[in-house]
Amino acid sequence: MAMKISFEFLISGFTVGCSLTRENFSFASLDISYTVPIPEQCKEGWKGEVLEEPSIRSESDYNIQCYCPATGRLLGRVKPAYPEDIDKAIAKSAAAQEEWAKTSFDERKRVLRSLLKYVLVNQDTIITAACLDSGKTRIDAALGEILVVVEKIKWVLNNGEKALGPERRNMNLWGLFVLAFLGIKGSENTAWSSDYFVSTIRGALAACGHNPDLVQSITCWPEVAPHLTSHPRLAHITFIGSRPVAHHVAASASKSLTPLCIELGGKDAAIILDDVPNIKALSSLLMRGVFQSASQNCIGIERMVVLPKVYPKLVEILEERIKKIRPGSVLDDDEVDCGAMVSAAGFDKLESWIEEAVRKGARCLVGGKRLVHPKYPQGHYFSPTLLVDVTEDMLIAQNETFAPICVLMRAKDVTHAIHLANSTEYGLGGSVFGRNKQDIDRVVREFKSGMVSVNDFGVYYLNQSLPFGGVRGSGYGRFAGVEGMRAVCNVKAVCEDRFPRLMSTAIPPVVDYPIGDGNRGWRFTKGLIELAYGESWGRVAGGLWKLLTNM
Repeated sequence: MAMKISFEFLISGFTVGCSLTRENFSFASLDISYTVPIPEQCKEGWKGEVLEEPSIRSESDYNIQCYCPATGRLLGRVKPAYPEDIDKAIAKSAAAQEEWAKTSFDERKRVLRSLLKYVLVNQDTIITAACLDSGKTRIDAALGEILVVVEKIKWVLNNGEKALGPERRNMNLWGLFVLAFLGIKGSENTAWSSDYFVSTIRGALAACGHNPDLVQSITCWPEVAPHLTSHPRLAHITFIGSRPVAHHVAASASKSLTPLCIELGGKDAAIILDDVPNIKALSSLLMRGVFQSASQNCIGIERMVVLPKVYPKLVEILEERIKKIRPGSVLDDDEVDCGAMVSAAGFDKLESWIEEAVRKGARCLVGGKRLVHPKYPQGHYFSPTLLVDVTEDMLIAQNETFAPICVLMRAKDVTHAIHLANSTEYGLGGSVFGRNKQDIDRVVREFKSGMVSVNDFGVYYLNQSLPFGGVRGSGYGRFAGVEGMRAVCNVKAVCEDRFPRLMSTAIPPVVDYPIGDGNRGWRFTKGLIELAYGESWGRVAGGLWKLLTNM
């Protein structure tokens, strides 16, 4: 019997499997230039109203009040979706999906190539939108909003078609079928930029002659979200957020049995062995790992677990460098290293964790408190912080901070370092730095996490050929890579005869209904099993004999 795998077009929206080679090149693969309206707030010279008490909740209406967390300037107000709006969005996408399911890989490549071109041509606008809505710096936005996106698109262009293309297997045939809906439910804290970013994707679809309704952006308040997450027409949900919210999403999705990929928080540890060759050079990588995007990075370094010989020197270097970090609004001031926090809601908690750690013996060498910025008093800033001598019994060692706080923990040896790295409920990513291959291999093997970088930080996120996701309290499922692409597809197993004209499946008379002799039929069936799966030649021969004498 011949078996093969056929991955029919996944296509949750624009993340489509495709590739471009000399063999399959056609003019349909060429990209198209297009434009989408640029938000007024992204244009040079824009100055918005500064809110006295910035909040996404408006006192006057139900709308989402969008503002720049770096300055407190009002960006606009977004009307949140109600249940009926969610129903309409899903219906529109489902209708567009019926036509999209009939498109070829060449047509889908064209959309992706057009989108890639748009992103590269319009980097300044995209970066500005990201900075306005999240408070991050241009460099952080380039790494998070541009670099990862274009890497994703290029990977899918180069590898997606192969990942979803037919392949033969020994005993099964399975296919990937079209998903009914691509919806993006963004955070209320970044509702303003979500509309613009989604418009760039819809623009690529429209420019290439496809229905832009395929991709829908939904922004709603938490009390309405269950209507979306329990919707019976959703084929898959990828949730990125906190563990408490994930419990609600999972419970809601279970009503419709919608499959989930859940990527939650992390308490990623960087284990630093005693034989690192250049501590000063390493400190640059560690600083980026901690403070990029003001530490609002799911794979950011939340803890440094350091062996004794390196510990004092690393503390000295980091203290000097962290004192020099300059928070601020990069759109208003070029001399900025670290942006704002998206929200100030967690500042009380962060300060209490630091205070508790100090009471238990930790030393706060830099920062430790929220920062009222002299230029941007309405902005959400937390002082870049260095907290050393942290132990595993402290709250800040167990809980994700998602804030510009550099935490150092002293490890006695490699065994203790691994214990500390695994001492939280999380298991997203991690890293190890050193030269001893035996020690490094042991750390990689015993790290209880979904991903590990060796002598590097977070490269498993940039490399879109790798499956991304965690274990334990950091969630389940994977996105990115072949595993991620196939995970958002429906699998169907199909079997067919290899040579149907010469041989086809038939029921032997001895087991055909009505069965004449049950004992003889049982001996025949037993012989068939032993012939096919016997663990020894004697068992196989005995099976063949039973088969032949009971036919």
